Amino acid sequence: METRRNRDLQVLAGLVALGLVAPFLAYPVFLMKVLCFGLFACAFNLLIGYVGLLSFGHAMFFGFAAYVAGYAVKVPGWPPELALLAAVGVSVVLGFVTGLIAIRRQGIYFAMVTLALSQMVYFYCVQAKFTGGEDGIQAIPRRAMLGLPIANDLVLYYVVLALFVIGFLIIWRTIHSPFGQVLKAIRENEPRAVSLGYAVDRYKLIAFVISAALAGLAGAMKAIVFQLASLTDVSWQMSGEVVLMTLVGGMGTVFGPLVGAAVIITMQNYLAGFGEYVLVIQGVIFVTTVLLFRRGIVGEIVAFAQRTRGDKTPAAGTAGAHGHAAE
Repeated sequence: METRRNRDLQVLAGLVALGLVAPFLAYPVFLMKVLCFGLFACAFNLLIGYVGLLSFGHAMFFGFAAYVAGYAVKVPGWPPELALLAAVGVSVVLGFVTGLIAIRRQGIYFAMVTLALSQMVYFYCVQAKFTGGEDGIQAIPRRAMLGLPIANDLVLYYVVLALFVIGFLIIWRTIHSPFGQVLKAIRENEPRAVSLGYAVDRYKLIAFVISAALAGLAGAMKAIVFQLASLTDVSWQMSGEVVLMTLVGGMGTVFGPLVGAAVIITMQNYLAGFGEYVLVIQGVIFVTTVLLFRRGIVGEIVAFAQRTRGDKTPAAGTAGAHGHAAE
């Protein structure tokens, strides 16, 4: 376990080092989009990969937080740091209420409850005045954040990178804590966890709220980066997109969702010339991944490394192909 943790930290340190030089090699706005959706996918993965709960409604946290942050910066003129805190706070409340309702069900019923609640939030955003309806909130100003001129893309990139690392470390610490071990026990055998005396619903609810809060942070960052909050952010298609990112990268792996987000965002960016056929290409890649790389990109890499070392520990994501996810 300690060896695995050390490897994770080494990989994270390498990714941070790469992130520090990345804006000099690629367009900063593109990189910020990858980081925002990477955090969103990691937050979603905390729920499905380590608790075994499939949410089809995570866009409600991502998109509604984007509206809250965008409105707070544009209308009352709040500084971005307060807008981000407000967005995360709203996501925590929304996640708590949603979780109280949804965790009473399991499997497909849980997924359908989250989808229904997400659609309620979507239609509220269509009608609410502060969201701008179908026009959304546009031209969100990039006010100075903690004294930093984030109107500059390069400065904003490093702020987003720092926030991503903080969010990622929260997820990593959660996974490798005693709390995280209980979550994995619930995922593998919930009746047994109940028989051992764990308050299963309470653990699920806390994990759900953490996931919602970090998804909200990702959505708020995305609104500030692109100076836009729209209905696309809160639609059911966005929930499906984060599922795709997680599965392609490797469900139940630490870095898989980030890799999956990078792959999908890169496809959308460089294949934009194909128009709506991008969705067809994504579908083909998704089907190929499910059929040939059932553990996802990172899951397959970890499994290969374990086979090479002769490690008998189940590969990350091995159980995920059968409805669960390994560490």
